[in-house]
Amino acid sequence: MRHGDKQRKFNMPKSQRRALFANLTNALLTHEQIETTLPRAKELRSFADGMITFAKKGDLNSRRLALAFLRDEEVVAKLFSTLGPRYKDRNGGYTRVLKSGFRYGDCAQMAIIELVDRDVAAKGAKDLARVQAEKEAAAAAEAAANAPVEEPKAKKAEKSASKAKKEEAPKAKAEKTTQKATKAKKAEA
Repeated sequence: MRHGDKQRKFNMPKSQRRALFANLTNALLTHEQIETTLPRAKELRSFADGMITFAKKGDLNSRRLALAFLRDEEVVAKLFSTLGPRYKDRNGGYTRVLKSGFRYGDCAQMAIIELVDRDVAAKGAKDLARVQAEKEAAAAAEAAANAPVEEPKAKKAEKSASKAKKEEAPKAKAEKTTQKATKAKKAEA
């Protein structure tokens, strides 16, 4: 019998299912809109709504319960500082699921799940910040590589001596080969 067994199993054990929905909830609360399969989106609703309900309570116990499930302090901070106050007058129904067609490849039915009254700028904001930080780091590294570096005089002297040896070595080889060639010509004659 299936009394009280209404959740979808997604063909995975409980621990994997819990990790899957913790990660999906993190993504949804961070970006406020994500695309996933329709069954996952429908199950994700209950997890996301529960986290927002914790945020509306706003007490220490709710914060600890949210952190135990989400395991990301940045998301929990956003949840309690931004999302909780945003939905304080709403009595549930914090998410909406919109069907978005079928996935190419396995034809799975896809859906977009988003927060009601979401912040449009939040979608991809974390990724944009990461990309900008990477660009700034690359520009700083390039500037450091192009900047002239003052070397001690001893190192400069060693470099110039080794450079002179490298230049002399090919000349000596060339002289030896010309000497061998002239000896070979004399021997033939």
